[in-house]
Parts: sequence; C-alpha cells; structure tokens
Amino acid sequence: MPEPSHSGPADRIGVCSWSLKPTRPTELVHMLHSLSINRVQLSMSPMVQDPGAWGGAIDELRTAGIEVVSGMFMPVGEDYSTLDTIRLTGGVVPDEHWDKNLTIATGVAGIAGREGINKVTFHAGFVPHDKTDPGHKNLISHLTTLADLFADADCKLLLETGQETADELLAFLDSINHPNLGINFDPANMILYGKGDPINAIRKLVGRVQSVHIKDAIAATTPGQWGAEVPAGHGQVDWGRFFEVLADAGYQGDLVIEREAGEDRPGDIALARGLIIQHLSGKDAPSSHP
Repeated sequence: MPEPSHSGPADRIGVCSWSLKPTRPTELVHMLHSLSINRVQLSMSPMVQDPGAWGGAIDELRTAGIEVVSGMFMPVGEDYSTLDTIRLTGGVVPDEHWDKNLTIATGVAGIAGREGINKVTFHAGFVPHDKTDPGHKNLISHLTTLADLFADADCKLLLETGQETADELLAFLDSINHPNLGINFDPANMILYGKGDPINAIRKLVGRVQSVHIKDAIAATTPGQWGAEVPAGHGQVDWGRFFEVLADAGYQGDLVIEREAGEDRPGDIALARGLIIQHLSGKDAPSSHP
C-alpha cells in the first residue's frame, strides 16, 4: 500500500477535529497548537452546511501551519442512542435522507478536489445481510454513487470499521469491487459495536487500510448494548500487537487520534499522542491490559 514517508513518529500523528468540539476554525487552531499537533482530520460537512463559519477552515488551518491530512463526511439523520437505532438510521442506507446526503457529499467532494485532500472517511451504515432486503440494494447503489463522486475528485472514500465483522466487511467490499473504496480502521469501534477482536480484524483488513483512528474501548457486558469508549491505553485494545501488525504490513500512514467521550478530551488526546510515540519509538509503553 503506497503511503507517505515521515521523518519521525510525531509526524504521523493527527487529531479528528470533531474530538475537540471547536465552534470555529480559529478555536481549532488554538487547540491543536496547545497539543503540539499540527495535523488534523477535518470534519468537512460543516464547510458545506455552515460556510459562513467553516467555509475558510482549510485556509485558516494551513496558514497556521496545520496540515489537513484527510476529511470526514457525516451523513444526516443518524441516531446513535442505541445499537438498534444506529442500525436503522446509520450511514447512507436509508432512502429518507439520501438526497440531502448526496448534496452534502457532492459539496465535500468538490472541496476535497479543489484543496487536494485525497482521503475522506465516513460511516456507510450497517450492511443488511439478507440480499433481498431493500436496504442491501440501497447501500450498494448509494455507495457506488459516492465512490464514483469522490473518484472524480481524485479522493479515496474510506469506510469506517465497526458495523460489520472483518470478514463481513471484506465480503461486502469484494461484492462491490470498486477501486475507490478503502478502509479507515478504528480498533475501538470493533469493541464498541461488538464485532470482534480488533487485532484479528486489523490482520484481515490491513491490506485495504489507508487511514487509522487511535481510539480505545471496553466491551459491553450485556450483548446488544454499546461498549464504553475510554482513553487510549485504558481499554481492551492491545496497542503493542496493533502497532506490530501495522508495521509488519508496511503501513506508514496517518495515525489519527479520535476521542468522542470523556470530560477532558485535550488531556486524553495528549495521553494518546504519548502512547503512539512510545510505541513507534520502540520505548517501553504502559500496558493497556492489567
């Protein structure tokens, strides 16, 4: 897998902009500088939906010395209250919001093309396993349309992991067989959704992985419920083995910290940054397991 070269571990580290919950680009710049991180995965939907506040975000970030390493497109209408609600509303499976989602995605792809952003990630939604389910046909049709749209912008469209097991995701990607679709691997999502061990999953998927989220979680004790997101290094992801799999596969790409819970997100992001540097530097890192 072709990946950019970097001069050191810190040069591969980025942060998801939405993890910091900024209200405007200048606030995001300040937060990133305070964390000594100059790379970001930018939520791009606000650039389309709220151009007055976010239309100039990329210029502001670059002027401040911050590299936009990838984008993120967030479909409308998603309800993450429970696993059941997100299964019904997630991604671009439902027809109800397809027209609006296509409009936003078209705007995001246009910006990505103009600004030279070559990767955008998103949650496509749960794959209906019954091929006679109308949702199965919808997802294939919608996803093919989006993959073509981003291909025209010279931008890879990367699917977030979590909703399916590794085997199910591979089978689905093989069935679509679209060259512009890849994977953004999130180890915590495998745990949060109860879709298998993240180490076994990354081993199976790594050949298609083009971006990685650094996030940790603890599995639910009751089947069918959400797991709990926790600071990186405090959950059930075996980070030593995780980074070994990436290294063995020759992955030298982005390592983007995502934190979507907790009362001290900057502190948790700083902790994750330290964990990445320790592992990539070959130093003894604190174990994520008791």
